[in-house]
Amino acid sequence: MREIVHIQGGQCGNQIGAKFWEVVSDEHGVDPTGTYHGDSDLQLERINVYFNEATGGEALDTL
Repeated sequence: MREIVHIQGGQCGNQIGAKFWEVVSDEHGVDPTGTYHGDSDLQLERINVYFNEATGGEALDTL
């Protein structure tokens, strides 16, 4: 089982955390609404490390 500990502190931490999720979402082809729009099987590899699938196919962050 993989686990990631993500801690944000203060304004700087929140800005870095927001950028982290932006980059991870882009890398895995997930748009801001949580919908997958990627075009590669590689994007779906280990997507469950960062996201869980909700009802309706939306991706929710796991952290």
